Amino acid sequence: MRKTFMTDQSPIPLPAPLPAGSPTGLPTGLPTGARDLAAPKASHPKPSGPKLSDPKLSIIVVSYNTKAMTLDCLRSVEAETKTPHEVIVLDNVSPDGSAAAIAGAFPPETHPDVRLIASAENHGFAKGNNIAARAARGEYLLLLNPDTLILDGAIDKLMAFAERTPDAGIWGGRTVTGEGVLDPACAFDDQTFWSIISRLLGLSVAFGGSTFFNPEYYGDWPRDSEREVGVIMGCFLLIRRDIWEALGGFDLSFVMYGEEADLCRRARGQGLARPRMTPEAEIIHFGGASSPKLSSDSLKLKARITLAKRYLKPWQRPLGIGMIRLWPLTRKLGGGIVARLTGQDRFREAAIRWGAVWENRASWQDGFPLLPAAPVKGPAGDSDGTPLGDGARRT
Repeated sequence: MRKTFMTDQSPIPLPAPLPAGSPTGLPTGLPTGARDLAAPKASHPKPSGPKLSDPKLSIIVVSYNTKAMTLDCLRSVEAETKTPHEVIVLDNVSPDGSAAAIAGAFPPETHPDVRLIASAENHGFAKGNNIAARAARGEYLLLLNPDTLILDGAIDKLMAFAERTPDAGIWGGRTVTGEGVLDPACAFDDQTFWSIISRLLGLSVAFGGSTFFNPEYYGDWPRDSEREVGVIMGCFLLIRRDIWEALGGFDLSFVMYGEEADLCRRARGQGLARPRMTPEAEIIHFGGASSPKLSSDSLKLKARITLAKRYLKPWQRPLGIGMIRLWPLTRKLGGGIVARLTGQDRFREAAIRWGAVWENRASWQDGFPLLPAAPVKGPAGDSDGTPLGDGARRT
């Protein structure tokens, strides 16, 4: 029988089959009450409330306007994780009352391992993770999106994988959608000049199973085997804390999307990591919970252009960026043609969506500004001059 996972919203079908003996339900009726956590200092951060021994793992969750999903995520972590850990949640001033709900559901008296940073401003995803990571005490950091659910001890399995393959330095698992469909973006390769050409011409779709024409997604590899990869998606990314600190965390040029591609590429380039993924650690990732589809499409294109500006060879940059800018137009025109030939609404809807992105191109066509290294501001608002961004910038 197909198992279901009860959340605050609706029953969610889990991918089948799951290994025998896996817990399938999460605790309900968690204690409520007021919570007032003093924000940790930028240097030598310590948890407020009861004293804890340093955990093996620090789980970082940056939330914005995903109250119900964030609570479900935290409950799944609690139910499915035995590795000694702490959870640091940074809420980016969510208007839906996320911070108060988290404080009420996980008060320090009963959940001293859950620490809340209720930010007074919206830092975005990259900076939010950098700030939260400065409060971490674990040997490992796990970046976990709030719109995820942990399945069958996935975090424990990912930690075991990391212990088996210590030279990797960065690790990830397999992610599926709410419908149980594989999300191949959980592990992918670098954007290159050829991959940009292939996507523009539609070759990566027409020959999706080919590693030559679809190099970023390794052809049709179903993420069913352990292997070295270029990039681990930031929704479920495990990294040794010393590597994170050596890299300065996420580069703040990437406000949202693209930050994990840049992080993994810098880690590989500096000989600090060789990212690996395992299918044994599987989670649900709903995706796009913090931003509407149009905004998400535009931000992804903006990130791709920024990555092209940083990593393509000088002679490739103008052509590569120009081709990325044309993607929405080709999708609009191609979707319209296919819709007329087939009469299928999904192609017509895709053409309309990409047409809107194309019309809005002024907002994304130049990418994010490449920022210089900036001093860190910790959760308490003080700075010790440590850069958050990439200290060794590529031009």
